[in-house]
Amino acid sequence: MADNTTTKAVRASHFPEHGPINEEGKEVLLSIKNIDITFGKGDSAVKAVTDASFDIYKGETFSLVGESGSGKTTIGRAVIRVNPLSAGEIQYKGVRISGKIPHSLDREVIRNVQMVFQDPAASLNERATVDYIISEGLYNFHLYDSEADRVAKVENMINEVGLLPEHLTRYPHEFSGGQRQRIGIARAMVMEPELVVADEPISALDVSIRAQVLNLMKKFQREKGLTYLFIAHDLSVVRFISDRIGVIYKGRIVEVAEAEELFDFPLHPYTHSLISAIPIPDPQLEKNKVLYTYDPSIHDYSEDKPEFVNIGHDHWIYGNKKEIEEYKAIREKGEPLKPIAISDGSEPQPEPEKKAEAAPAEEDNSFLQVPVHDTGSIWFSVLSFFLPILGLIGAFIYKHFHHFRNYKACLKGAVIGFIVIGVILAIFLLLMLFAVI
Repeated sequence: MADNTTTKAVRASHFPEHGPINEEGKEVLLSIKNIDITFGKGDSAVKAVTDASFDIYKGETFSLVGESGSGKTTIGRAVIRVNPLSAGEIQYKGVRISGKIPHSLDREVIRNVQMVFQDPAASLNERATVDYIISEGLYNFHLYDSEADRVAKVENMINEVGLLPEHLTRYPHEFSGGQRQRIGIARAMVMEPELVVADEPISALDVSIRAQVLNLMKKFQREKGLTYLFIAHDLSVVRFISDRIGVIYKGRIVEVAEAEELFDFPLHPYTHSLISAIPIPDPQLEKNKVLYTYDPSIHDYSEDKPEFVNIGHDHWIYGNKKEIEEYKAIREKGEPLKPIAISDGSEPQPEPEKKAEAAPAEEDNSFLQVPVHDTGSIWFSVLSFFLPILGLIGAFIYKHFHHFRNYKACLKGAVIGFIVIGVILAIFLLLMLFAVI
């Protein structure tokens, strides 16, 4: 994917005004080239990302989607230089920003690339006021002319995210989840970045708040020309906010295409499974939906090794030569695929089996089907304690007539009574023995 840009990485202490232009005339803001990310060393090493490559164009929203643990956040944290690479490189405006870089360039990365975190509670300093949280970047980079200028910038930003200036003196714990995320967005936007890495910014929020936060992010994109790397697992949201979408499976990018292209032609089986899992608002249709499950064993890469190639229509996909030819043939037909299938309901429902399985359980739970007078009163235990022989007789009578609670009460009292009588007899015999001696 990154091969579209023919320019090689530049070693510089500052970023140029514009990034390289690809063959389609688009400015490449961020380029991820064949990166590997490994945690641990030796036998305990775990490769979280393998040979991942994609470009992000200036002004677009590029979404990275996949199930939990697929490596989405790992890539996002590598972009902001938190996770080191074990192979490959990351370029920003054609300048390498991965690995060891000059201090001046590192500060420019912090200044130009900001992150909005998934958990708005954990990402804010609980001991700092909202004013300080938003102003911290301004202080570190001295992005204000005077104290009045700083206050004006902070108040303007807090208004833009839908909060009030009086909120600046409060602490994060005094706000709701949606309000905290707005504070996190304000903290990032006050730096006037060019690229924002949004790591599942709405997954921890209520459904009613999610649309507000997404609209706020789109507003900033329109007004400030922002570029987003939007990390998510909810494809129903991703479809309507993304320009292009990358699908990642176990650390490997398996498909990249424009949003509508990907939903019309989800060629990779894993993409197919993700789209088929999108909930349908109609409960009857959702009940009859056929869920497609991805099985990686369908791929045979033992001899024919896979590659990540462009099959046309700016649609990149991971597969071997045989699979690529099949994907190309499907795409060239131009007939949109239907990854979400609804059964007609003619298949026999498994409800009778469930009833049949439940029948033995009813027989086993005969203790629950008790007569009205089977109370298991404590008086049965008390009487059986003082008259244990009669208690045993009563217990067996009750058991015969399925008075199980009364049976247990009588048996319990009788057993305790026999134990007490046994202890008293043992003590009496010991005293008699000592008296004889």
